[in-house]
Amino acid sequence: MIARIDALEPIGYRSVTAPLTPSQYGGFNSQREPSVRMTLSEIADGLEVTASQRDRGVAVADDTETPLVDRLAAHADDLPCTPAATATLVDAYTAGRSVGDAAREAGVTPMTGAKALHRCGVEGVCPLAPSRRSVVRDWLDGKIARSEAVALTGGDEADFALATYVETHDPVPAVADAVAAHVAGSAPLGDGLRGDGDALGGALGSPDGLR
Repeated sequence: MIARIDALEPIGYRSVTAPLTPSQYGGFNSQREPSVRMTLSEIADGLEVTASQRDRGVAVADDTETPLVDRLAAHADDLPCTPAATATLVDAYTAGRSVGDAAREAGVTPMTGAKALHRCGVEGVCPLAPSRRSVVRDWLDGKIARSEAVALTGGDEADFALATYVETHDPVPAVADAVAAHVAGSAPLGDGLRGDGDALGGALGSPDGLR
């Protein structure tokens, strides 16, 4: 007698009926159980944020609104004139005035005005070209006599004195930062800290010492 094919069971195998895993646990939905889809808003509904916000302390106020003269006051000993005169010099010079005109407005000599602007990080106030400034450095290093150095740089005592000051006094970083922030916030010239190559206009006159 030949048995029905669908009634045969392979030898060594057992029929196993696996239950369907409920859909809420990641299984397959049965045909009788419709698929459940939720929007993000429905998922988020009822959630409660329990994480606490970290206290980062009191925010530090930006001091760029502080008047320039007040910011310069802490560095008065590093400036060749008063903080008030220096602030006036910066405002006048960055507005397009020459060093001589800015100095007259600030009530100081052009030599002092040029020194103050240099300490503030302003470029272009040295009257000597780079090659002639190297002569000043040679004199400072004791390689040549002063009279020879003055002659090689053009023979102008005032120019030589200012160039010597520039070579022996670096801009004050804190002052330069304060002036740069002030200029960026108020000056109409985008590059007001760079000279035009003839900022002095021959206004130095006689050297007034190297403070």
